Amino acid sequence: MINKFPYHSILVVCSVNTARSRMAEGFLRDFFKKMNFEIKVNSGGIAPNARDGMTISMDAKLVMEEVGIKLSDSALSIDLKRHHEYIKDADLILTLTNKHKEDIQNIFDINSKDILTIKEFAEEKGDIDDPSMNDELFRTVRDEIINNLMKGLNKYEF
Repeated sequence: MINKFPYHSILVVCSVNTARSRMAEGFLRDFFKKMNFEIKVNSGGIAPNARDGMTISMDAKLVMEEVGIKLSDSALSIDLKRHHEYIKDADLILTLTNKHKEDIQNIFDINSKDILTIKEFAEEKGDIDDPSMNDELFRTVRDEIINNLMKGLNKYEF
């Protein structure tokens, strides 16, 4: 059975918010825009080394452009430990790894929110690893993110 999409605001979380979460955010924004669906999508980093104001990875931008999705040139990283409003505003939190999910649950009171790894959203297991500055790995991670998000989104009616 396919259900209506129940969420209005999605937050994608990774370590420092310069690559994986930005690719997932860009894909989701593009998807919902094409579906003419008004869903708010943001992203942020939760790791101890997450900082506000870091530029988005050029590799992430380039591999997303290969699939027709442009990541903002002016976007800067967001440290969720300093910006609780992003957690508060989201009704679905998607993380790239189980560690990110655990960190969110340990730092914030999220009892009334759905929090899943992107793999869990796709009804799979495992993490989506950091591509660590390698073009081919960035493409692999991009495809893994998109495929898992699409698998999860296909459970819903738009």
